[in-house]
Formats: sequence, C-alpha cells, structure tokens
Amino acid sequence: MSIYLITGATSDVGCHLIDSLVGPEDTVIAQGCGDLKQLAPLCQKFPGQIHTYDINLSDDAAVDVFIEHVRERFGAPTHFVHLPALRVVNTKFKNFNFERFEADFQVQVHSALRLCHAFLPAMAKAHFGRVVFMLTSYVVGVPPKNTAAYVTAKHALLGLAKSLCADYAPFGVTVNCVAPYMMETKFLSDTPDLVVQMSAEANPMKRNARVEDVVPAIRFLLSDEAGFISGITLPITGGAAIL
Repeated sequence: MSIYLITGATSDVGCHLIDSLVGPEDTVIAQGCGDLKQLAPLCQKFPGQIHTYDINLSDDAAVDVFIEHVRERFGAPTHFVHLPALRVVNTKFKNFNFERFEADFQVQVHSALRLCHAFLPAMAKAHFGRVVFMLTSYVVGVPPKNTAAYVTAKHALLGLAKSLCADYAPFGVTVNCVAPYMMETKFLSDTPDLVVQMSAEANPMKRNARVEDVVPAIRFLLSDEAGFISGITLPITGGAAIL
C-alpha cells in the first residue's frame, strides 16, 4: 500500500497522474486551492481512496494545519509529488511584481520546504521514500525573456531538491525533478497564444509537450524500479534541451 501526497493535484498533470497511478489499496492525499471540483470524477472512480484538501499553499499557517491533519489521519506519505505554481505572467523585469513573486515563491518553494521538513524524516526512518518536484525546461537551458519570477522560483526548488538528495540518499529516499518543455494545459491560460505557437515551432519535434509526455516520467521516478536514481533533473523537451 502506498500513500501519495500530491500538491497541485487539481492541475492537468495532477489529475492525469492520479488516474494512472492509483492501485486498489493506495491512498491519495490531493491538495488543490479553490478548484477541488477538478477531482470529483477521480473521487467517483476511486471511492474512498482520494482525500481532497482545499489549502492555500501561500499561507504558512494553513500549510501547518494541513501537515498536522495528514499526520494524524495518515501518518507519513510514502510518495510526495509537488506540482503547484502560480500561472506564468510574462513581464519585463522593469515591471517586476514583487508581491506576485513572493506569493509564487510561497506556493512553490516555502510549501515544499515545510512539507519535506514534516515528512522526509519519517520516510528516512522507514528507509523508503519518493519525492518528485515539477520544474521547467527553463532551468536546463536559456530561459525565455520576461520570466524572471517564474525561473527564479524554479531554480530555488531545484536547489532544494539537490540538497535533499544529498541528505536523504543514505536512507532510501530519492528526490528527483522533471523539467518539461512548455506544456499545453490550462496553466497557460495567461500566456499569449502567439507565445505558445512560437514555442511549438521552436521545438525540434514542432510541438509543445503534452501531459501524456510528462506523467509517465513522474510515475517511473516514483516507482520501486527507480530506487537507485536520485538527484536528477529529467528534461522532457523533445530534444530542445540536450545535456
């Protein structure tokens, strides 16, 4: 039996991941923020297995309450997938929005720190754990212009993943990241269509990434078979980023 903690579970990636991941004895702790209706079909498909939580990850107090509730009800998760981010807003650096950046940093980085601090010691005690963070291909190549806030937060999350890998590899806990090319999901609702089209045209495969390209990679990194893989950032880019 696995206990999956998935933050940003209401995203397109989160919903697809849950649908393809859940076994008959598994439990999913699924966090969203104001959009839990996205999980309703999955709750019907997997009755009693998916436990949804409407939590604002930019609120430290709310995150702490969430942590305590998870501990009391489920103990520690065996797997943690961290997907959330505020939607990308392309803004020239001279117009940098500090308030929005701080909110996004809270959602992406602070909440990951708090959740890992709460649950990784228990994973280490059990000598098993899987952690996967969602990054972006912008961290493995030249980022596009006007994305300083988003890229800064993703690099901070990458730094956290590397540090946790170094700390917890001796205890059977793996920490990895996926770094997809621009994905055509509802996350792009604030991105101009022209930017999306130009991204597709610039890719060697002449398209953007799809959810179906990314979820199998996450599933593999969560699997028992990936037990000797830790500290990697896996580009899912159609050849746009070559390491």
